[in-house]
Amino acid sequence: MTLPPLREVIAAHGLKATKALGQNFLLDEQLLDRIAAIPGSLADTAVLEVGPGPGGLTRALLRAGARVMAIEMDRRCLPALAELEQAFPGKLRVVEGDALTIDHDELMGEPYAVVANLPYNVGTVLLTRWLGGQEWPPRWRSLTLMFQQEVAERIVAKPASDAYGRLAVLAQWRSTAKLAMKVHRSAFTPPPKVMSAIVHIEPTAMPEGVSARVLERLTQAAFGQRRKMLRQSLKGTPGAAEAMDEVGIDPTRRAETVTIEEFVALARVLSGTT
Repeated sequence: MTLPPLREVIAAHGLKATKALGQNFLLDEQLLDRIAAIPGSLADTAVLEVGPGPGGLTRALLRAGARVMAIEMDRRCLPALAELEQAFPGKLRVVEGDALTIDHDELMGEPYAVVANLPYNVGTVLLTRWLGGQEWPPRWRSLTLMFQQEVAERIVAKPASDAYGRLAVLAQWRSTAKLAMKVHRSAFTPPPKVMSAIVHIEPTAMPEGVSARVLERLTQAAFGQRRKMLRQSLKGTPGAAEAMDEVGIDPTRRAETVTIEEFVALARVLSGTT
């Protein structure tokens, strides 16, 4: 079945990207196919897509052979997505709802990849949710996510760089994160004010003896006052001073100079005391 161009679909259904939902539509099908190729072969792979909108990326994922579960809260987009369901029988299921309130693992029921042009207003919240929790490895096999370029650079940042912070530690302490592709603002309708980029994340082995919750709280405290010395930013964290002494971290350092391995070492000591 030959699908109409995305611009025609948007016009036919009267769709207009709304700022309130953080929407910006991608219409370049060659670019969308390149994005769908980033995770590797998706043939007969379960894929979760959040915020499909009119279904541009959804098309590319279906063309790549994926079985797509799409969560969409904008009811206006559902008729356009229903047409895709008909065009790819048994390959697409659309769930109307808020991705922040849905249990993704339960919804998918099997290991899955996440590929999404995330709405800007929920992207970071969803990322930290996927990266969090003690259960590891996660049910997701990989995350291929579109962010504002500034956010993407924070996710893949290295210590001592301006972009390095809590997101980088959460994304890299038990995963690999790379910036897979930059996307110019002109590729979107309407064009956002900022450039975008796609980050690809794959889970790796989790360091032993570390509580994910302890590490999350530790980094939140450390980077919550990133310009202050660790002895100040971590003074509300029980046992932090002793842990820094045990690990050999100078308490006059600032969080942005602490490597991911050092945060893991601190969290390991603190995990043993809680």
